[in-house]
Amino acid sequence: MATDLKKDALEYHRMGRPGKIQVVPTKPYFKQYHLTLAYSPGVAEPCLEIQKNPDDIYQYTAAANLVAVISNGTAVLGLGDIGAKASKPVMEGKGLLFKVFADIDVFDIEIDEKDPEKLVQIIKSIAPTFGGINLEDIKAPECFYIERRLKEELDIPIMHDDQHGTAIISGAGLLNAAELAGKKLSEIRLVVSGAGASATSCLRMYQYLGVKRENITVFDSKGCIHTSRTDLTPEKKEMAGEKKYESLAEALVGADMFLGLSVANQVTKEMVKSMAPDPIIFALANPVPEISWEAAHEVRSDLIMATGRSDYPNQVNNVLGFPFIFRGALDVRATSINEEMKIAACKALSDLAKEDVPKQVCEAYGIETLSFGKNYIIPKPNDPRLIEYVSMAVAKAAVESGVARKPITDWENYRKLLRERMLNIQSSKIE
Repeated sequence: MATDLKKDALEYHRMGRPGKIQVVPTKPYFKQYHLTLAYSPGVAEPCLEIQKNPDDIYQYTAAANLVAVISNGTAVLGLGDIGAKASKPVMEGKGLLFKVFADIDVFDIEIDEKDPEKLVQIIKSIAPTFGGINLEDIKAPECFYIERRLKEELDIPIMHDDQHGTAIISGAGLLNAAELAGKKLSEIRLVVSGAGASATSCLRMYQYLGVKRENITVFDSKGCIHTSRTDLTPEKKEMAGEKKYESLAEALVGADMFLGLSVANQVTKEMVKSMAPDPIIFALANPVPEISWEAAHEVRSDLIMATGRSDYPNQVNNVLGFPFIFRGALDVRATSINEEMKIAACKALSDLAKEDVPKQVCEAYGIETLSFGKNYIIPKPNDPRLIEYVSMAVAKAAVESGVARKPITDWENYRKLLRERMLNIQSSKIE
């Protein structure tokens, strides 16, 4: 199977026009006068208008619907630091997902620069081209600094999806898993394996949702992160607990939840057995989780589990978030993607999972029905209502939190426009 996958993946990427995305015209160009308007001399007119009022860039150019997907290739998928060029297939893939899920155009930009200060300056210098910036696959801890600096110095939506995407999607899963398990977030004892960018953002999100800091224990590659360690980055100091556990196995005894953002096979069946009744296990290492779905379910029938894999229920898939978050942010011309907008996206996903599932979603997965429960705590990526639920929630949060420069007042009309976008996307599918 692995050999077939490799062959098929390589052929998929090189067949026909190499790559996965292209630029296409949006205006007539087949008459001589069209070219006069599109370029010289007609193009000077919008240039002069934008010179007088820089915000007119959103009226006369593609910037209002254009996101940069930017990486330096230092933390690509599970492949690590493979370099800027080798990261390009992933960034093109991200561009494809932006387009087919939320009708957002993308330029993918791979920058061969590891110095975080230089990278910030490069991204700042090209920012006028875009309505938003999606940072991708930049290693920790540099990614924290780069995102923070750009958010401080630019006035467009910026998000490092490796950090916040997993936090938003898994946060929605946590809300629903806790409800189904009858657990109060304020009382959940959480054990985490992994302390990178995703873990940092997940823990911040979970605390916004109600998990208590004193109930969280985190492990990195050196063991338990506790306050007496002297080798901690600022982000890891934020995670440090008072109690020192000698092992992950010890920490999991009686724990309500395990969150894995590390590497394969960190959790054994015995560890799962030792957890509290109705345990929640989010084993998100990819492609091989910290414990397999089969192994966990062999020893516990009362658990609720999520992974990062598409071949098991409850996939924590970032595509449930970033296209729709940027859609809502762009539509109100937000100056940032703030915590209120992220939490709104999280709660919208949680709410959507409780709604009746359309027939077309079930058919896509070859099942008769799908309903809220242990094996369905997170919506499926092909649910056509995602753009409506998540983008609406994000746009409203942007307006209410004061970061929208183009506030929406007619929300029902906006809902209609989002639905029309989805219909247009579906009608233009490449089979």
